[in-house]
Amino acid sequence: MATTALQRTDHPSAPINLTWPERYISIAGGVKLAYSGFRYLFKNPFSSILKLGAGGYLLNRGITGHCELYSQIGKETTAPVNINIRSSFTIKKPRHEVYSFWRKLDNLPLFMNHLESVEILDNERSHWVLKLPTGVTTVSWDAEIVHDIPGEMIGWSSLPGSVIDNAGKVRFRDTYDDQGTLVDVVISYQPPAGGIGAGLAHILNSVFKKMVNNDIQNFKQYMDIVNIEDVAVVV
Repeated sequence: MATTALQRTDHPSAPINLTWPERYISIAGGVKLAYSGFRYLFKNPFSSILKLGAGGYLLNRGITGHCELYSQIGKETTAPVNINIRSSFTIKKPRHEVYSFWRKLDNLPLFMNHLESVEILDNERSHWVLKLPTGVTTVSWDAEIVHDIPGEMIGWSSLPGSVIDNAGKVRFRDTYDDQGTLVDVVISYQPPAGGIGAGLAHILNSVFKKMVNNDIQNFKQYMDIVNIEDVAVVV
C-alpha cells in the first residue's frame, strides 16, 4: 500500500508503465552517465552535457516508473502484453477429416505462410520455426499438445523458456446441416519479457493478426480444394 501511495504522489498524472527491473536498470544507467558527465565536464564539455541529459532522463524514468516512449506506442501499464487472434469459419468436409489434417502439425506450414516448418518430435511435442514479418530471421521454440479430444479439439502450448510464449486451441464442430465443419481458432502469444518486447508487441500486433488471419483463411481454401486422401493424416 505504501509503495502504491508513493507512486501516485511522485507522478500523479502519468501511468506507471515500467517494471521494477526496468526501473532499476534505468536508475543504474542514469547514475553512471551522470557521474561520467560531471567527471569530465570541463575536459569534454559537449559530450559531458549530453551524458548529463541522458543520465537525467534515465534517472527520471526509473524514479517515476513512467516512460513516455512506451506511452506513445500504447503501453500504459506494467502488465504483460498479450496478442490474441480469433477466427471462425466453415469447411465443406467431415469433421474427423479436418481434425485429422490439423492434428498432424507438420501439415500446418502447407497453408500457414508465417510458419517455416513444424517438426514432430513425438506424439505430443513438436518444434516450430516462425518467419518474422521482416523476413530477415526466424524464431523457433518447442511446443506440446496439452489437450486432445479426437475429432473435437486440439490445444497446444509452448514449453517453458520459449522465446515467444504462445498457445493455441482449435475446436471442430459439425455444421447445423451436417454438410461440413465449423472451425474455431484461437491463437495467443506473449512477446519476450520486458518493455522492449512489449513495445514491439504493440507495433507488430496488427501485422501478426493480419498475417495469421490470412494463413487461417488459406487453411479454409486449402481444405476446400485438397483431396485429404492425398495428404498424410493421423487416423
